[in-house]
Formats: sequence, C-alpha cells, structure tokens
Amino acid sequence: MTGRRSFWAWGLEAEEPTNEQRQQAAARLSARYGVPVEAPPVPRIEQVQLRPPRIAPPAALAAICTTDTHERAAHHYGKSFRDIVRAFRCEFPNPPDVVAFPRSEAEVAAVLEWCAEANAAAVPYGGGSSVVGGVEPPAGDRPVVSIDLRELNRVLEVDPVSRAARIQAGVLGPALEEQLRPHGLTLRHFPQSFEWSSLGGWIATRSGGHYATNHTHIDDFVESVRMITPRGPWESRRLPGSGAGPTPDRLVIGSEGTLGIITEAWMRLQARPRFRASAGMLFATWEAGYEAARRVVQAKLWPANCRLLDPAEAEAAAGGDGLHALLILAFESAEVPQGPFLQEAVRIMRECGGEVDAAGIRVSDGKDDGEVGRQGAVGAWRNAFIRAPYQRNLTAGTGVVGDTFETAITWDRWPEFDRLVREKVGAAIAAAGGGSLTCRFTHVYPDGPAPYYTFQVLGKPGGELETWAAIKQAASDAVIAGGGTITHHHAVGRDHMPWYRQQRPPLFAEALRAVKAALDPQGLLNPGILVD
Repeated sequence: MTGRRSFWAWGLEAEEPTNEQRQQAAARLSARYGVPVEAPPVPRIEQVQLRPPRIAPPAALAAICTTDTHERAAHHYGKSFRDIVRAFRCEFPNPPDVVAFPRSEAEVAAVLEWCAEANAAAVPYGGGSSVVGGVEPPAGDRPVVSIDLRELNRVLEVDPVSRAARIQAGVLGPALEEQLRPHGLTLRHFPQSFEWSSLGGWIATRSGGHYATNHTHIDDFVESVRMITPRGPWESRRLPGSGAGPTPDRLVIGSEGTLGIITEAWMRLQARPRFRASAGMLFATWEAGYEAARRVVQAKLWPANCRLLDPAEAEAAAGGDGLHALLILAFESAEVPQGPFLQEAVRIMRECGGEVDAAGIRVSDGKDDGEVGRQGAVGAWRNAFIRAPYQRNLTAGTGVVGDTFETAITWDRWPEFDRLVREKVGAAIAAAGGGSLTCRFTHVYPDGPAPYYTFQVLGKPGGELETWAAIKQAASDAVIAGGGTITHHHAVGRDHMPWYRQQRPPLFAEALRAVKAALDPQGLLNPGILVD
C-alpha cells in the first residue's frame, strides 16, 4: 500500500470521500428516511489538538520513534463505528505519547525494555483495523507507547515441500499474498479487513477468514509462533501436530497483545485454487435457508463459502426482493474439480425448498473464469462485502448509527437465540427511533452457525455514540443471555470486556492472570484487555 493512512477514515488519505460524495450519500439517506440529512465536511489534521507527549524516547531509539501529530492520532483508535465517529469529530483525549516502528526483533525488545524503564504501557499495533477497542491506549496517567510492526513485513522463508512459510507479523494481507504468489502458494485467509490487517493481528485476535467452513480460523494455519515478552522470547517448536501437553501456540493465539508482541510465525499454506464452482439459492423463508445450510455443512462437503442472508440482508446487499433468503455457495480447490460437490449441495438445498438464483450455477474446469463467484446476486453480495468498510467514511457525522455484532451458537439453540436477539435489539432500535436489523451467516459449522447481525438507525447528529452504546448493550446482553459467545472473530478488546467476564470460567481468569504475571510482571502490555 502506498500513501499515508487516513487519521480518521478507513483506508488511505487519498481514498477519503470528498465533501461532494458525502453530500450525495446524505441525499440518499434523506430519501430513505424522509428527513433532511446533512453531511459535515471531512476533518483535516490541522484541526487536531493533542496533549503534549509525557515521555520522550532515548537517543538509541529516536530514529524509530515519532511524536508526529498525524501518527499519534492515527494510532489512537481502531476502525469501529465508535472509533470513526470520534476521530471524525477530532476527539483524541488519550493518544499514545510515542509511536515506535521497530525494524527488527532486537528493536522490538529494546522498545519493551524502554517501556519497562519508563513504566509506560506498550500497545502492539498491526494494521489498526480493530473494531473492539483492541489498539486504543488505556485511560489514566501512565504514558503509552504504540508499537507499530509495519516494518516487519517480509516472508522470510518458504518450505514448498511442507507447504509452509516463516512470515513476519507486521505484513498486511495484500503484501503477504503478493510475496507468496511467485511460489504458487497462498495463506487463503481473507477477513473483511484483509486490506488493512496484519498477520500478527490475525493471530493475536483469533481472526476468522472468508472461508465459511472447515479451515477458516487463523488457529488452523499456525504451525508455530514466536513472540517477544518482557521476560524474553517465546517460541514454539514447528510441528504438524503434537500431543505434548497444552500447546503453547494456543496461549498466544487470541492473546490480543497482552502477553507479548508476536514477531513472526510459521504458517501452513495451500496451493492457489484453480477449480471453482458457485451458485446462489433462494428460499421462501429464513427458516428454510438455515435448515439448508445446516444440512450442507453436516454433509461435510466443505464449501469455501456458505453465506446465508436473511431476506432483508439479501435485499440490501445482493439486490434481492426482500422476500427471499439467499444462500451463497462456492467451492474451490487447487487439485480437484468442484462441479460434483456443488451439484450435491444444490441437490440438498433443493430438497429444502431452494431455487437456483437467476444467474444460475457457474463451474470452472481449471481455466480462468472471472464469472465464477461473481455472477448475479452472488456477485452483488461480494462487491458489497468488499466495499463495506468504506461506507462509514461516507456517513460519519450524519447521525447514522450503523454497526455489526457477531457470535456463534449450536443448531439446537439457534432458532430461540435468533428470536431473542431480534426481540431485544429490535426494542433498542425502536427506542432509538426505528431502523433495521438484518442477519447473515458468515461461518457455518456442523454443530452450529456463526450469525452476523447488522443494525442501522438514523439518530440525532451529535448523539451517535449514545445511541450506539444503547444498542450495543442490548445486543451484547442478548448474546450472552442466549448462550452465545460475545465474539466469534472480532476479539474481546476493551469493548467486549464486561461480557467476556461473564463468559469465561472464573478459574480460567485466575490462570490467565498468573500467565500474565509470569510473562509481563509490570503489566506493560495492553493493560485492561483480557486480564483485569
């Protein structure tokens, strides 16, 4: 990626919307809601006023550290709805005092040593795409150093026989895939944040990729991992599998920067896919759609994509009629033709009442067919999915409150869980003046789905954060009350801590605190996240 990141928006400064584009978006919102909507002008870095840095780096680290206003503001927040609203308003009450850009593992260790001497909090920063407050500095008087790993961005070693590579943690998704391409290999981990998220961030947050079934979580691809802790390096042995006690990798994966700074990992790779097949299936009811998804995944056909959109989501994101649920299926492989797998899945879905979308079924025989997975409603949804993070740039400051929350639940509890969530969140949306609540499955397992809910309301400009907080509270309470997880792939961060405390076993919390004390006795790393 070339160019400077925006200090408030998703993407680069050059990709920020113009005031004219924002006014056009406001006009569309006015037509939708029947009330005037104004779009304030985009903020400029000259408007940002930050408190002076409370510490200065030692001379030995000065070359890799900065107190530049733009960098400090850009490292204050992640990219959640709440983050973009606050940054759009130029509200930066607690910026990092210094941003460090270590170029080597030795410099990572040196920055941590300096943080220990200065008693400064150290917040690891990958791509900055967190939507749960995962990179936001903790409040308080303690100085803060944001440690940005963007310089650790290379594929260091490729093992084509085992199909694995040793990769530095700061590499962003596109750069990672570009370096693997000449080897004919791919990690095939594509979260929606792919463009602006890093390998280390995926590991630290237990990221879920675009694959809807089978291997999708980053956990599945980690062969070994190395991190630097305040007590020294932590590195697991590179193995395809081991039964030697609890695995050290599982303690690092999902640690959210609280135990150490991930610097590199050996990752399992795949050959780049050549065979593809895809289809969209329409269902008269939401219930028929999720019954079809359950049957397909329990047949262990392992589609790469198995996204079920409820009728409202299908209308908004895929051009549907608002009456039918849409199930998007896609298969892919480097070695095996996928047509027979798709045909069997279509047979199952037809037994559940599914009808093939008008654009039909697409199958590639190994030759490049750009329409596979991009036809009709399937393609419309794909385009909307890719561009979704940029939409908040257009509506920030207009009064629109739009966000998502995701979870997972077993099939036996799913219908009642969905009813409860829609009831409780629907009530909160109604209290805010009315709006929409839609749902799709992002991942589907043999024992249950991972539903992903999207809500939008038009509130009062200036009151967006209060409206968001009320709906977020209702959603999170409902998820926990219904027996789901507070997060399926977005991590805990600061935003989910109240509900994570309810979800985790009390003795596990004690054990995690003991590990934190052993690796980070001064509590330097990301204080307040995961460990109280």
